[in-house]
Amino acid sequence: MNGYFQLVITPKGTGIKVFPPTDGGEPLNVNDVRDYLEDRKIQYDVVLINDAVTKAEENVAIFTQEQVLPEREGCKYTISQDRMTVTAFFYPPSEGAELMTEKEVMDSLAYRKVKYGIQEDAIKKFFEHRQYCTEIVVAQGKKVVEGHDAKVELHFNANLRAKPTLREDGSVDYFHLNLINNVQQGQLLATLHKEVLGEPGINIYGETIKPHSVKSTFIKFGKNTVLSEDKTQLFAAKSGHVTVREGKITVSDVLVVENVDVSTGNIEYEGSVEVKGVVASNFSVKAGGNIVVKGIVEGATLDAGADVILECGAKAGGNITAGGNVVTKFIENATVNSRGGVTSECILHSNVSSGTEVTVTGRRGFIAGGKVTAADRITAKVLGSEMGANTIIEVGADPQLKVRLKDLQKNITAANKNLESMKPTLEGFTKMLKAGAKFTPEQVANVKKLMEVNKTLTAQVQQNEEEYSELMEKLAESKEADVIVEGTAYPGTTVNIGELSMIVKKPVQYSRFVVKEGDVRLAPI
Repeated sequence: MNGYFQLVITPKGTGIKVFPPTDGGEPLNVNDVRDYLEDRKIQYDVVLINDAVTKAEENVAIFTQEQVLPEREGCKYTISQDRMTVTAFFYPPSEGAELMTEKEVMDSLAYRKVKYGIQEDAIKKFFEHRQYCTEIVVAQGKKVVEGHDAKVELHFNANLRAKPTLREDGSVDYFHLNLINNVQQGQLLATLHKEVLGEPGINIYGETIKPHSVKSTFIKFGKNTVLSEDKTQLFAAKSGHVTVREGKITVSDVLVVENVDVSTGNIEYEGSVEVKGVVASNFSVKAGGNIVVKGIVEGATLDAGADVILECGAKAGGNITAGGNVVTKFIENATVNSRGGVTSECILHSNVSSGTEVTVTGRRGFIAGGKVTAADRITAKVLGSEMGANTIIEVGADPQLKVRLKDLQKNITAANKNLESMKPTLEGFTKMLKAGAKFTPEQVANVKKLMEVNKTLTAQVQQNEEEYSELMEKLAESKEADVIVEGTAYPGTTVNIGELSMIVKKPVQYSRFVVKEGDVRLAPI
């Protein structure tokens, strides 16, 4: 039993008798005594009250010479903020004063409009074995049981990242990258776990609390896959390489060619493409899976749904787009856009964009000239050059996200402009119609067509604005993006992290560029 107190009225004045806890109960809290006295407008000496509670002796401690009126057994009720719990805190009567009844407690709850979850057994137990200065739950609501969204579980690694091995001589091994998800015919690729609805709760006032809504989904499947009859499992229809592109699971085989040139023309293939030789200038390769080129890529265009692996490199106006990672020996005067990481030994006068990180290591490991952008991190041995090549390094946000935001902003502005131009015509037609004006069938048809366009544009603006808000929230998410220089960053190099910027004024060695105290600063690696 917890420690408690009793108000005692004597000829010498009013005091309290403090009873110590028993059987491991909690000692009396002085604030409970003070709350009790203040609620009943009984003046008291703070020092005397504190002293009495601290000593916890059953002797009467007089705290005022005033003889107050007797106080009957009392109770303080507390309703939780979420309206799910009511607790009662009982105080003993002063000596000889009246006791409360079980009916009084029930009436007090009814007065407070408490209807649900009344703990009659707990209330009855108190009146059978009174426990004072102890919180007793006298009403308890029914908690909401939340459901969960449907989800698709993949039985293969969909987030492979290129991590080349650095050889002892400083060169990079681009041949063992663990980027291929090989699967066998009949292999289980994905399982759909269906959504589970939640159960509503009820608060102490009898009000229903609805669980959060849950989302359903389904398995998106592509080439060379088989969905089970109940649509909950996806299997490989043939052996090959499994990839996920825009949520769709596909098993691809590989197209192998000697060179991409006049003998083949441009290549567009749903699976992966391996080029044993070169991709000639002005030719293009588009693949739903990986693109592997063992020779040089010069002035050519590569577009892969997954990874691009160049055993030599890209130069002279080459344009590379990858839904996964880009791994190459070098990038020179080329444009590279990758949703995943970019790994190379050097980047020279190029425009490189990564959705995760750019790693430039190996024997040379330099980034000189052009612009290199990554969402999370850029690592290089050397940034810029002694000759002062204009080099821009940028981290902190997914580059493709920024591009999409600009496109959405442009679309919203154009659609709103069109809506504003339609507004006078539609409003004028509505006013004339209300005034009883007659229109020809041709005029009515034109206005109906205009209204349909208005409806379509309005829906488009709403959809674009919702996507814009979601992307802005992603952009606002804090990321600990940084730039690591394992060698030297030369003057003239610009380092942007998020919206903050620094121009390197003097050589910086073995450092990390980070955001600290609202600015781009240097930190040790």
